[in-house]
Amino acid sequence: MTAVQEPPAPAGDRTKSLRARLMPDYGTAAAAYWSALVGAGLVVVALAIHEVAGFPQDALIQVLVGATTAALAGLFPVRLPGSKHSIAAGDVFVFLLLLLFGPAAAVLGAAAEAAVSSWRSSKRLTSRLASPASAAIAIFACGLLFERALPLTVVLGLPSATVQVVLVMLFAAGYFFANTTLISAVVYLKRRRGPTAAEWFGSFGWVGLSYAAAASVAGLLYLTAQSFGVPTLVITAPIIAMFLATLHYYFGQQEAIERAARERLAAAEREAAQAERWMRELKSSERRFHSAFTHAAIGMALTDGDGRILQVNRALCVLLGHDEPDLVGRRLEEFVDFTDADRLADQLAAIGTQRMKSFALEVRCLHRHGNEVFASLAAGFFDGVDAGSPLLIFQVQDITARRLAEDRLQHIAYHDPLTDLANRTRFNECLQQAIDRSRICGDYNFAVLFLDFDRFKVINDSLGHRTGDEFLVAVAGRIRDHLRPSDVVARLGGDEFAILTEGMDLARNAVALAERLQRVLRMPVLVGRNEISTSASIGITFSGFGYTRPDEVLRDADIAMYKAKARGKAQYALFDAGLHAQVAEQLHLESDLRRAIDGGQIALEYQPLYELQTGRLVAFEALARWNHPRRGIVLPSVFIPIAEEAGLIGELTQHMVERACAQLAAWHEAHPAAAELRLHLNVSGADLCTGGFAARVSRTLSTHGLRPRHVVLEVSESLLMERLDAALATLEELARLGVGVSVDDFGTGYSSLAYLSALPIASLKIDRTFVGRLQAGGESSEIVRAVITLGAALGKKVIAEGIETSAQMNRLRELGCEVGQGFHMSRPLGPGQADLLLAACRNLPPRIESTRPTLVFSAGSRED
Repeated sequence: MTAVQEPPAPAGDRTKSLRARLMPDYGTAAAAYWSALVGAGLVVVALAIHEVAGFPQDALIQVLVGATTAALAGLFPVRLPGSKHSIAAGDVFVFLLLLLFGPAAAVLGAAAEAAVSSWRSSKRLTSRLASPASAAIAIFACGLLFERALPLTVVLGLPSATVQVVLVMLFAAGYFFANTTLISAVVYLKRRRGPTAAEWFGSFGWVGLSYAAAASVAGLLYLTAQSFGVPTLVITAPIIAMFLATLHYYFGQQEAIERAARERLAAAEREAAQAERWMRELKSSERRFHSAFTHAAIGMALTDGDGRILQVNRALCVLLGHDEPDLVGRRLEEFVDFTDADRLADQLAAIGTQRMKSFALEVRCLHRHGNEVFASLAAGFFDGVDAGSPLLIFQVQDITARRLAEDRLQHIAYHDPLTDLANRTRFNECLQQAIDRSRICGDYNFAVLFLDFDRFKVINDSLGHRTGDEFLVAVAGRIRDHLRPSDVVARLGGDEFAILTEGMDLARNAVALAERLQRVLRMPVLVGRNEISTSASIGITFSGFGYTRPDEVLRDADIAMYKAKARGKAQYALFDAGLHAQVAEQLHLESDLRRAIDGGQIALEYQPLYELQTGRLVAFEALARWNHPRRGIVLPSVFIPIAEEAGLIGELTQHMVERACAQLAAWHEAHPAAAELRLHLNVSGADLCTGGFAARVSRTLSTHGLRPRHVVLEVSESLLMERLDAALATLEELARLGVGVSVDDFGTGYSSLAYLSALPIASLKIDRTFVGRLQAGGESSEIVRAVITLGAALGKKVIAEGIETSAQMNRLRELGCEVGQGFHMSRPLGPGQADLLLAACRNLPPRIESTRPTLVFSAGSRED
């Protein structure tokens, strides 16, 4: 595979990148100037090389030797003692090359010497290039002026040797100004400001003096060469080198001597300054202590070893509410609560015997006005004065706000935020203490009452959670007001409360308490404008069952509470060991039921519904049947409540709707005469309160090709009215779809005429208890008559269930009841048996006679 190469960066981008690496601190002007300087320097050096290349061989060699010597001399500058400046011997040879061979030779020497010096003193490439460039330009320009000035000496008739020496010194001055100006311009362009005269001479003055000295030496060497020839310079070079080495050594020694002297002087000055600081510290120590003691934000006191107060500050006076004269001379324990005074005395005794050097503790101090002040108290030895006996210094800090906050946090951690009762954590701690005590002390016993309010969910759903919260606060106050101070009451969550009570005759006291609470809680509660009436179911357990953990106690009390709920509202129940087996049995059944639903083991039977006047079959009611592989037939009255408590009722209902609709569709197809046959299905209140239930029913009907009028959903009156507000939207949606809704077990609930007239209900099913007691002129007969009349007035069809005898059926006919079902007419049938019934009715619809029909199949009803 060929690697993909990135296109080269544009030339402008490469230039910017190079500048960013080489000149990160250069502005545009500084970068342009540097580029021009270096470029011009390269041009000058190139011209000089070209000119020198044309010299005679001996002169060329001498120029190269001179330039090399200048470069080598640049490696060994002679630093002046007591200064940052140094003498560069290479400048001597640069000026000598100018005098002997002209500007071109001097350019090579200056560029070589500057290049070596800059590479030695700087690590920046810009400086290493700019220095030789500026030196080359400066000496080239000044050298040309020097050459132009020499002929003037002849015209003026001045001695040439002397004038040349003077001119070379003037040249050195010009070279100094030119070179330093060129090189410093880069610096000041970066700073974007020009130099002051003092700054310029302060930075480069020694350079000028160095150039003047070098020019003088070069002039003398030039005169020597003029008198004795150029070869004599070979002799003078070692002399100059020895002279410079001697100067270097001497200056180094002087620098070392001066450095040692400076160090001794600095050490002496540091010792003197330290001594002065110590003196000032000693003089101001007492002032600092007094100021810190007096103005400290926390209370401070100076006491003797026994805790007798010698001095206090203002903060401590404010903390205790006393003036200083009231405190001085008294013992510190006098201002501490008596419960903490003994602890403070013990600490003072321990520090007095040198067993410890300091101590800290929290105490409650007594304010002059009587209120308690929580304080953090710390004490230690005070060494600030020379006293005969040891003194103690106390720091007393007010921590009342912190302690109150901690107490508040502690309260929040262990109390219910809504009712301010103990929460589950606090109740478990108290219960664990009671369990431990009962195991240690044989004569100690306790009881736990578990309360759950009946129909609290209805309050929340109908009136809102805010009203529900206000209701809980009100009943929590009632519970607390009717308990003993020693009893512990807690809100465990939602509408669940628990009470821990102790006593000798515990069983009787616990039952009496439960009955008292139920009487109190049955009284209406006024929340805003709503008067709410409810009751509580209470489960009770006792310490005699040998509990070891709080969760075991609450579990059994909860089990007893559900036993009380099963008996009806406003009941209490005592826990007994047999309830464990019931709960375990229910848990096993729940697990088995889950598997049965998933595995399709819940079967359906169908009980026919007949028109009482014509005897025609009009519908079937689908009834769930569970044939457990080990337990046999499990009644719906057992597994339906389990499904509701375990949250399986939705899956069970969907399973029944799917199978029943599939069966009805098959009957419609197999028996054309039964095309209008309807199907009644039982659903729970939870189904009607579940979002999307109506949509799921509609999809199921569509899947099996059924029309909404073919299905009637039955829900018991009590369940419907308890959850009416939550179920109303689903009922209205079902009505819009055309699915009928029937009120089952009518007459056992508490529905009002206003609800019945407004709700989208298709039919009323009279409860079997009224049908079972039917007799001419009896009370039940009048109730059934009233229901039938009510149904006719409201436009609702009336169905009677539980018809067991011909007399009941005939009486229902007389009263005008339209549809009925029951064992007298037919038991629930399996799918095959129902199919045979439909086949028999295909040509001649059966009529119900006064005697029991011959087509009867033995099967259990939903209630059996």
